Amino acid sequence: MGLLWFVIIGAIAGWLAGQFMKGSGFGLLGDIIVGIIGAFLGGYLFRATGVELGGGLVGSLIVAFVGAVLLLFIVRLFTGRRSGRRLWS
Repeated sequence: MGLLWFVIIGAIAGWLAGQFMKGSGFGLLGDIIVGIIGAFLGGYLFRATGVELGGGLVGSLIVAFVGAVLLLFIVRLFTGRRSGRRLWS
């Protein structure tokens, strides 16, 4: 049951991050992958900085969302997807 919640939170966080970053999203599977990777990234960053949001569904969703937004920012930084050109060219 925990794995199912992990996938659901990943999908919601990935979709929310795509909307927040003004993107069209990556489809259901892409949003789940972005959300899950974002959850790991967010969890690492929150632990490294000592920030705790508490347990539960809402705290997990916030951590995954922040991580997914950061992941999308990094991906778009390197791909230049938002502006249509790379930053270093």
